[in-house]
Amino acid sequence: MNTLGIDKAPSETRVVVAMSGGVDSSAAAALLAGEGYDVVGVTLQLYDHGQAVAKPGSCCAGQDIHDARRVAAALRIPHYVLDYEARFRTSVIDDFAESYLRGETPIPCVRCNETVKFDDLLRTARELGADALATGHYVRRGMGPDGAELLRAADESRDQSYFLFATTRRQLEFLRFPLGDLAKERVRELARRFHLSVAAKPDSQDICFVPEGDYAGVVEKLRPEARRPGDVVDLEGRVLGRHRGIVHFTIGQRRGLGVSASEPLYVVRLEPATARVVVGPRRALLRDHVNLRGVNWLGPGEPPARRLRVSVKLRSAMAAVPATVACAGAAAEVMLDEPFAAVAAGQACVFYDGESLLGGGWIMGEEADTKAAE
Repeated sequence: MNTLGIDKAPSETRVVVAMSGGVDSSAAAALLAGEGYDVVGVTLQLYDHGQAVAKPGSCCAGQDIHDARRVAAALRIPHYVLDYEARFRTSVIDDFAESYLRGETPIPCVRCNETVKFDDLLRTARELGADALATGHYVRRGMGPDGAELLRAADESRDQSYFLFATTRRQLEFLRFPLGDLAKERVRELARRFHLSVAAKPDSQDICFVPEGDYAGVVEKLRPEARRPGDVVDLEGRVLGRHRGIVHFTIGQRRGLGVSASEPLYVVRLEPATARVVVGPRRALLRDHVNLRGVNWLGPGEPPARRLRVSVKLRSAMAAVPATVACAGAAAEVMLDEPFAAVAAGQACVFYDGESLLGGGWIMGEEADTKAAE
């Protein structure tokens, strides 16, 4: 059994590495090549670089493809650039725009992992005769009584498990995460040790196809109807002002509302049907009950029909908080021990048991919660 848990010698084990051109995926490829695995690097072209949709330095931009090619050459491994532009446009970019039009706050990185990387690319890796697909994600893979499990990264500050909640058990059997036990600085040290040209390359911060963080601008370009103006109203429906499109707002937003009041106001609800932005005091943001759709269960056994004690993340950067979850098919109901502010439709709610990721689903809006209660 080799270090990837595959019953072959490393030299007989082919591993496709998803190489984005950043230091993490480059270090993952270097580690595996250094251990003697038959490594094949694959980089995805996800959008038309000639249109300058993304800014230089963002994930999978033109420079990143060049960087990945240079790293592969230095490691003396085969490298392929695959055109996934059409699939990425349909599964990620269009979904991103439609989600904003529905008054949601999408997470395109989850959609990309769920569809393009862990579905299409995984299939391509199998076609290349690979025994595994490796990525530079900071997350660990363990083995439990029901097979492969997804665990938080050893470096909690770099943990990316939240973004991988939609990974299926079948996909997880084929996936490997060489960096899961390492801290970021250790990864950069390895990149320097292997003399990789990207050792000092900054991490990408923005969504790859969103230049300078201008989400609204991208959505308006893709869906001109997103410019539909409407009213900014209080909780009683009184008009406080006007806005130039709900895509400019997210739940919990305080700045840029364009209205004045005697107390701070926050975006409490978005109503795409009427193009209304509902604002109110911070206490109006608190929710202790969340309904989910599209639930994926990775924990042991079947999804819990009765309430199971878990900890949950409602946003990627928050600390996990105690809650209970009960599932019914692809739906779930989450009850938080303490109310949480700014629960946004379109974000993910991810369940944990200690360091183990149990699953997660997509947060539904308050209107959906009301209908579910009825």
